Amino acid sequence: MARKPIIRSPDDPLCLNDHGRPVSRRDFLGQGLVAGLGLVTAPTLFGLFANPRSAAAALSPDIEALKTSCGIKSLGAGKIPFICFDLAGGANIAGSNVLVGQQGGQLDFLSTAGYSKLGLPGDMTPASIDPNTGTGFINTDFGLAFHSTSAMLQGIREKALARSALINGAIIPARSDNDTSNNPHNPLYGIARAGADGSLLTLIGSRSSDSGGNSMAPAMMIDPGIRPTKVDRPSDVTGMVDTGQLIGVLTQEDAVAVMESIERISKMKLDRVDTRVSADIVIKDLVRCGYVKAADIADRFGDPSTLDPALDPDIVGPSGIFSQTEFDSDGEFRKTASVMKMVVNGFAGAGTITMGGYDYHTGDRITGELRDLRAGRCIGACLEYAARANNGSGVPLMIYVCSDGSVFSNGMTDAAAGGKGVWTGDNSSTAASFFLVYNPGGRPALLGAGALDQATHQQIGWMRPDASVETTATPAANQVNLLVETVILNYMALHGEVASFPNLFPGHGLGNATMMDSLTAFDAIVNGVI
Repeated sequence: MARKPIIRSPDDPLCLNDHGRPVSRRDFLGQGLVAGLGLVTAPTLFGLFANPRSAAAALSPDIEALKTSCGIKSLGAGKIPFICFDLAGGANIAGSNVLVGQQGGQLDFLSTAGYSKLGLPGDMTPASIDPNTGTGFINTDFGLAFHSTSAMLQGIREKALARSALINGAIIPARSDNDTSNNPHNPLYGIARAGADGSLLTLIGSRSSDSGGNSMAPAMMIDPGIRPTKVDRPSDVTGMVDTGQLIGVLTQEDAVAVMESIERISKMKLDRVDTRVSADIVIKDLVRCGYVKAADIADRFGDPSTLDPALDPDIVGPSGIFSQTEFDSDGEFRKTASVMKMVVNGFAGAGTITMGGYDYHTGDRITGELRDLRAGRCIGACLEYAARANNGSGVPLMIYVCSDGSVFSNGMTDAAAGGKGVWTGDNSSTAASFFLVYNPGGRPALLGAGALDQATHQQIGWMRPDASVETTATPAANQVNLLVETVILNYMALHGEVASFPNLFPGHGLGNATMMDSLTAFDAIVNGVI
């Protein structure tokens, strides 16, 4: 008798017969027993400008001139915003979502048995013809080749298809351990070392961990001074700035004028006072900078809609990326909105979004499809928001997607998922990570003299015909910390700063300049700063 399939919602917990009872937070997260919570909050502190990067309001010239000397940043460090999606539990990335091939690149096809292990039956391999469309199963809308039936691709297309001509990406076949947070997948500290910073804080993440995500950061990169601040809901964002009680009693404009006047009066009095200590100038500068910072905070964040993603019409509402119903009903959407609001607008330099429930080898396929679809929608939302930033002119954005291990199929299929292979169990040898880059100035250009050369830059490493990672292909293939170094190298390459990599990361494991060139996907899209 045929067993009636169980259709699980993306928020249902996963009860896996081949795993013991969950005992750690990582176990609960991977099986979807805890998720990214979110709250819809009343308006609080943020939303002064639809485009925070260009709308730092008009402080008086004498006060504005003091901001640099006081170390006050209006727009962060000017580096490309960076968001890491950490899919906890061991998601499928290679094959059924992003295509992966042999040494010649994504379209140097694997064996039929190899694609079957990646969840694609013989009549759905990339070289096959889809009888429904009369075309192949290859989609290159976003530069990077996806399987045309990919649920993750469908989600990205739903939110960001209009921006596809300005997006490109690369995949990195690389092993990582299954079901453990000990994989040092998270690159945020290295991204910060490469120069990423924000006007409010350097790093954010949706989990209260040293990395800000589910996976660890490489130990040698951790800087306790910039440990990611937890952000997984709008109230986390709006609670970051206190503009004081003066705003509310006065209008924002009047409150800023009062604070500026206080700074000027303070300077006049300080100039007449001798503190009689050796650090007289330093003390006076600290006092002045305190008043300047107070005026700047009131100026930039005195309006309740400046930071609140729930009040941003580009994020929520009739013309927003998320409908009000989507935003109200899905905590993962609220989490994504909160992190992308901070990072894309330069309030934070980089952020991690951890999504739970990707340990989805439940003996069916539809469970994983629904979760991949939601991840795609969140990835697409970040790309679309970057395109809407800067008054619609757009802001570059790099998105990195990783997971702890992966899954495999034994060849059985699930009719509820269009006949794709069921996810049978964990398999670290089928793992891969990928990144996408949005550039408002034009699709990022692959390195390489011709199509064949460019294909090997779009797929950094390769898989064997049986869909196992070739562990000797690149330094990243079998060492997760070197996978992180590879991602950071590609981030720096987008700024034209590859030459600085050895100095910033002494003792790195990526080899000489020739090897690093082979590990780099794109030519520079900005010159050092945006």
